[in-house]
Amino acid sequence: MISIGKAYRLEVVKTVDFGFYLDAEALGDVLLPRKNAPEDLVEGDFIEVFLYLDSEDRPVATTQTPAAHVGEFAYLKVVDTTPVGAFLDWGLDKDVLVPFAEQHRPLEVGHYCLVYLYLDRADRITASSKIDHFLDDDKPHDFVPQQPVELIIANSTDLGYKAIINHSHWGVLYKSDVYQRLSFGQRIDGYIKYIRPDGKIDLSLQGGQETRDKYQSVILAYLKDQNGFAPVHDKSTPALISELFGMSKGAFKKAIGGLYKQRRITIQKDGIRLLDSVDRDTNS
Repeated sequence: MISIGKAYRLEVVKTVDFGFYLDAEALGDVLLPRKNAPEDLVEGDFIEVFLYLDSEDRPVATTQTPAAHVGEFAYLKVVDTTPVGAFLDWGLDKDVLVPFAEQHRPLEVGHYCLVYLYLDRADRITASSKIDHFLDDDKPHDFVPQQPVELIIANSTDLGYKAIINHSHWGVLYKSDVYQRLSFGQRIDGYIKYIRPDGKIDLSLQGGQETRDKYQSVILAYLKDQNGFAPVHDKSTPALISELFGMSKGAFKKAIGGLYKQRRITIQKDGIRLLDSVDRDTNS
């Protein structure tokens, strides 16, 4: 089901002077303003867009890429404070609001804060800096040791660093396992190291070769099943990468980087392609 606050690949169904209407299923036809659209876009094309509400609370599409989607965390800069709350720059023309009631402590212009994005009762994308309210360590998970994950560094402790795992759970990086400088709000690729009997999760920044080989095999199998080409690359959204390959964007980038160095694939503007497929195309 298509919803506000996520990215989708939608079809252009109508062209008007001021933009293009896209088929967003239950949301109806959603406008992509012409200023955010490629010059060669025409009816029948599919385009990847992010959906949000405009200043009049109408669904609208953009090709701009936000720092996070609804249901995710991001480290954002405060650009304004008003009587209703603070506004943060998250990569779109319209800033995102942190209401006063959702501020862990008063926010000031120029400062950065870690926030969670959610939809309010009117389906407006809203941010909260009360991040503990959105992380439930009692919630079941299917993490396994050596699994690649995406981390956001959220706090430092005497033991090391607390990190948010895949926007869903807390984990700990111990000082003895960290050989680089980490900063609050930093996104970094990591791995599940150990799941303790009490359910707590230990993390590592180093993964095994077995894991990397596994994900490269997944990508190669997909490419062979799709005639040697996949319309996805290192600029694609984490949601699309997860849907196609079942891995994080960080793990995907490392995997295709390894395949590229092995001369197994080529990375093009519109996707990735098996090199033997490129050779066949060239000789045909």
